[in-house]
Amino acid sequence: MDIAGLSTDMRTLALQNKVGTAVLDKTMDTNEALGAGLVQMIDAAAMEQSVNPHVGGNMDIRI
Repeated sequence: MDIAGLSTDMRTLALQNKVGTAVLDKTMDTNEALGAGLVQMIDAAAMEQSVNPHVGGNMDIRI
């Protein structure tokens, strides 16, 4: 049994696990920031609708 090779493989696996966890954490932070931005956009649209309730209610189309 190759103890040195097994040790190296275990260290590599542990490093890959830590890197994967760090990438997942960064992705979750990014998605949280994007979600907060989306909520702000929805709130801004609701505010515009309350100030000007008739804006965007009709559409004139000619063909």
